[in-house]
Amino acid sequence: MFKKYISFWLIPVLMAAAINTAAQNQVTDEKAQEPATHPVISASNAFAFDLYKQLSTKAGNVFFSPYSITVALAMTYEGARGWTATEMEKVLRLPKDASLRRDFFAKDLEAFNAGADARIANAFWTQKDYAFLPAYTEIMRKSYRADAFGADFKKAAGAARLEINKWTSGQTNGRIKDLFPENSLNSLTRLVLVDAVYFKGKWKTQFDKSLTAEAEFFPRPDAKVKVNMMKRTGEGAEFNYFQTMDIQVLELPYKNSGLSMLIILPAEGGLKKLEKELSPVKLDYWRKGLYNTRVDVFLPRFSLNDRYSLPGTLAKMGMPRAFTDQADFSGMDGSKNLYIQQVVHQGFVEVNEEGTEAAAATGVAMGLKSMPMPAPQFRANRPFIFLIQESATGKIVFMGRVEKP
Repeated sequence: MFKKYISFWLIPVLMAAAINTAAQNQVTDEKAQEPATHPVISASNAFAFDLYKQLSTKAGNVFFSPYSITVALAMTYEGARGWTATEMEKVLRLPKDASLRRDFFAKDLEAFNAGADARIANAFWTQKDYAFLPAYTEIMRKSYRADAFGADFKKAAGAARLEINKWTSGQTNGRIKDLFPENSLNSLTRLVLVDAVYFKGKWKTQFDKSLTAEAEFFPRPDAKVKVNMMKRTGEGAEFNYFQTMDIQVLELPYKNSGLSMLIILPAEGGLKKLEKELSPVKLDYWRKGLYNTRVDVFLPRFSLNDRYSLPGTLAKMGMPRAFTDQADFSGMDGSKNLYIQQVVHQGFVEVNEEGTEAAAATGVAMGLKSMPMPAPQFRANRPFIFLIQESATGKIVFMGRVEKP
């Protein structure tokens, strides 16, 4: 008997001199008493570093939203069964406890939207005459706060694509346009899930535009380019800071959002070493080592807009089955005819004197398978890694590498 096959698109779119021992080890009582990190945040951050190590193998800038990808893949994982679920669980590091996982996302998505500067939205479009399991769609609504829409992919896939792209553009303030490219949805599409995340925040301590000046930036020790270098020095230039012989870490908080940018600047020529050592344990060590001090900051303006095709990357990371005919997503529609056809991620970030604007989105389309001492100087005139994180929890929302501003 002829077997119907089902496929789906997954498109995440939508961010040293030695110091004295006392300063290195300074950890406030407040930080020492921080509650244990939630398992889902630990999972998302671990996945962020795993994925970064894959994406950073190619030269150039890197920018993506690990949290958006985590949410998108978590929504997909809710319908996975058998070995497919096992592989996804391993890569995403998600807890097996469904109640723990779903309760976290429901509360976290609501909390993220409580601020005025950030928002995250989920939605899904179903083929009007195709039956998905009520239990699955209810999880999408209840745990992922996803709005439900109908569509007729069979007869009007092009119109449905435009509607989905319009929704995504609206959720990201126009920064993520044409989420689904032309012909990416067709008459075989049956379900599209979209996650969109957007943030626009002002620095708690802004840079003075009149002090921004042209300066040299060194993508490599033997190469240089001209950039607009922002400057924040003098009295009042106090930031959370940490350094070792190999790196400098600077935290730039945003105003009224609970988010901050953590910039990790390696010593000259030390980028590759830093990238190899990146881990949640390292991040936790750096965060706990931060202390407030005067810092002369020099940071280039930069704007990144990156897009990735991820099936091969995710398969290499340990979930190949999801992209083959062996995939089991029977938790979505009761059949084993679903598999992931494509994964693309896109993100946007712009950093200037006022603050940061960042956006990403995720779309899943399913179809039929066929100081007494001088202040330290933080001069980011060479490649660096940055995170946009929740200051209290350490949850990484956006992550990137600036190799050429």
